[in-house]
Order: sequence, then structure tokens, then C-alpha cells
Amino acid sequence: MSLNAALWRAPAKVNLSLHVLGRRIDGYHELESLVAFACVGDLLAFSPDEELGLTVEGPTAIAAGPDDDNLVLKGARAFAAEVPGLRLGRFRLRKKLPVAAGLGGGSSDAAAALRALADHNGVSLDDPRLVEAARKTGADVPVCLQPRARVMRGVGDRIGPPLDWTPLPALLVNPGVPTPTPRVFAELGLERGASADFGPAVDFAGGGGRWENLRASRNDLQPAAIKVAPEIAETLQFLASLEGARLARMSGSGATCFALFSDRAALVRGARKVKAERPSWWARATHLR
Repeated sequence: MSLNAALWRAPAKVNLSLHVLGRRIDGYHELESLVAFACVGDLLAFSPDEELGLTVEGPTAIAAGPDDDNLVLKGARAFAAEVPGLRLGRFRLRKKLPVAAGLGGGSSDAAAALRALADHNGVSLDDPRLVEAARKTGADVPVCLQPRARVMRGVGDRIGPPLDWTPLPALLVNPGVPTPTPRVFAELGLERGASADFGPAVDFAGGGGRWENLRASRNDLQPAAIKVAPEIAETLQFLASLEGARLARMSGSGATCFALFSDRAALVRGARKVKAERPSWWARATHLR
């Protein structure tokens, strides 16, 4: 890796809400989710080169699986297929986020790689070829291309405009239990073509205050994930008990959970308590944007 390699951040994606609207005939679930991005995440270095390559390192590198299966390479190849003659390069990915934890780590890594290649080739982030490459790489990759709080719908193919939000203090916690996404969705028990009746979606881009809308929303996968990993319920109960915590919920299909706070002082106190009383948990104090 060249000493002048450019660094690109791959921030954790947090599903502040996740409403399941139904299941399509093709088997995919129709979703509506408010997503935001943390100030913590993985880090990707990029050096221009004639050969496409990837090296993965860091605390969670082994759990990320074989390098050849990484979404960074899948995204780069998809982009190259959309743009003949695309100049490629070598990536070094430092994995710091828990893997398969409801934080969109792999999708954010791929989006960071696509941003790096777009910058290297003079392609804008709203170029249809880049967006199509992101879509072909994974359902969550398009929303990670420009990481700002926004609502995504469908299977990640319909993305709303950025929301004008101030940073939101948040504590991210993962108890270290696996929650395979297919198993969590299977627990919902929705047949193909069926509509869900979990409740109405919340219009975050419309009226209402931010906290009111957040409390009115929900994660419809949370009960199903708790059946797969009961430890999630304990994690949520612990987070809800923290002084100053205004909302505790699971992100995505889990098992990462979050507590939201009104101010940084309460966030710091909560993070210290988690570290002291649950030292085995992965926990990070951050802000969501």
C-alpha cells in the first residue's frame, strides 16, 4: 500500500426505525426505515493501481470472512462493469465494527470504496452508473453512498432526501450474540404477497418533532430478533435504565442496540456505566447524523 494512500471513512449505519410493510411476491420484504450514520466505523485506504486488490485487517477482520467475498471488491467490479475503462486500485480495509450486527458495516465499506473510485475517476456521487453499481452490490449500499440521515423505502431502492437534523448523541452496544438476518426475517412468518399489520409508518420528513416521531416509530424486527437471541432483551432493558436515556431500540436485524440521549454529558455517563458493568459488550459513544 502506497504511503500516500487516500483514507475513506465507512461509518456505521443505524436504523433508528424499521417498519415492515409486507412481503413481496419475489420474497423480499417491503420496508421503510429511518437511517442515520455514526461517527464510528471502519476505515478504508485506497491507492491507485492497475490491479484491483483488497487486504482486510483490524479487530473484526476474521469475522468479516474471506477477502474475495468482501463487498468492497463486489462494488468495485460492479462499478467497473458500468464504466468501461474505470481506473481501479488497491484497498486496505481496517474492520472495527462488529460483523453481521445490524450496523451495515459491509455495505458502508462498499460505499466507501465506490466513493474512492468515483473520486479517482472524476465521477459524481449522483451519477446513475455509480448508483446502479451500488444497487447491484447490496440493498443497503445506495443509502451509504452519501451518509446522512434520511428515509429509505422498498428494498433500499427508494431513498429520500437528507433530513435537516442536528447530531444526535447515541450509545451503540452489541452484546456479542449472532442474529443471522434470514433467521430474523423468517421469524416474522410473512407469506409471499402478504401485507404486514405491525402498525402505521411514521412520516419523519413531515410534521412533528424529532423525539415525538422517534418514539412513535419502532423496529418491527426487534421481537423476532429477541426470539433468535434473547440477550437482546437484556441489552435493551439495560440501556433503557441508563440515566438520561430517552429511547432504547435495536438497529436493523440486530443484535446491536442503541440508546439516544439529549446531551453529551448523559451519553458519557451511560457509556461509563456500560463499560463498568458490562465489560464484555462492544460499546461506543457517538453522534448520529
